[in-house]
Amino acid sequence: MAKSKGNRVQVILECTEHKNSGLAGTSRYITTKNRKNTPDRMEIKKFNQIMKKYTIHKEIK
Repeated sequence: MAKSKGNRVQVILECTEHKNSGLAGTSRYITTKNRKNTPDRMEIKKFNQIMKKYTIHKEIK
């Protein structure tokens, strides 16, 4: 059997401001998190290339 990766999972972060603004396209980032240390959904400030500013990106499914 293959060894599992443990508690680290891949998550997708999506811009909340861009989603509500009505502009075309989406700003998404893929990252990993430790499920044991951060059981809640992540919320990080990242750069949105379409809006050309730093915005809050929240974890989606």
